[in-house]
Amino acid sequence: MKLSTIGYWGAYPKPDEATSCYLVQDKKTNILLDCGSGALAKLQNIISLEELDAVFISHIHPDHIADLYCLEFAMLIQTQLGVRTKPLDVYIFSEQATNLPFSFPEIFRVHEITRNDRLLVGSFTLTFSENKHEIPCCAIKVSHSNGKNLVYSADTGYTPQIIDFAKEVDLLLIECSFFKKQQGLVKGHLATYEVGEIAEKANVKQVLLTHFPHFGQIDQLVEEVKEITKKDVMCAKDGFSINL
Repeated sequence: MKLSTIGYWGAYPKPDEATSCYLVQDKKTNILLDCGSGALAKLQNIISLEELDAVFISHIHPDHIADLYCLEFAMLIQTQLGVRTKPLDVYIFSEQATNLPFSFPEIFRVHEITRNDRLLVGSFTLTFSENKHEIPCCAIKVSHSNGKNLVYSADTGYTPQIIDFAKEVDLLLIECSFFKKQQGLVKGHLATYEVGEIAEKANVKQVLLTHFPHFGQIDQLVEEVKEITKKDVMCAKDGFSINL
């Protein structure tokens, strides 16, 4: 199982970059976790869009869903050209999922994710846990038939659910939106000390920070997380990938 970070900024992308989007792959299957602003341009540096098998959206804030509307038209055009021969399944954690303004349901099949779902895509099994956020939002666990697994936190405030959900996973891909001095100032997002505590209590093997603020030094986020946990802590960046 391979994870590549396509976009990793919160709110809006910096020049030539993207907001939240992550590609999970094995030799036969390509799954996208979130599809934020700028994601499609970056994704095509790794795979062709017709190679996508499924998309999973943690919540419908624009920095996690903006390029999904462009992706629908990409699927339409590729289908018309005969490049793609099957619909793309898109799973969204929102009661509004099937009411969002998509236009081509026979090509772009939208499904609502619920907390108890257990979904299979190729050799991957995906399960979900509801987060603490200002709108409905879920963390996503991706488990491979080889026994490896990862959890993508998406956006969340500190909650015991994310600790339980991420217990002993091989990789925790977790939002790190604020520095320690800002902890508690913004609801529905994590600061560095909270990230470190979650990683330590969940006893994860590796930590990958993402969803960065547009101020301060990103390296300082890693340093502050490491004040709380001795786990291996990395930062998402352009071109980053890891094999599990």
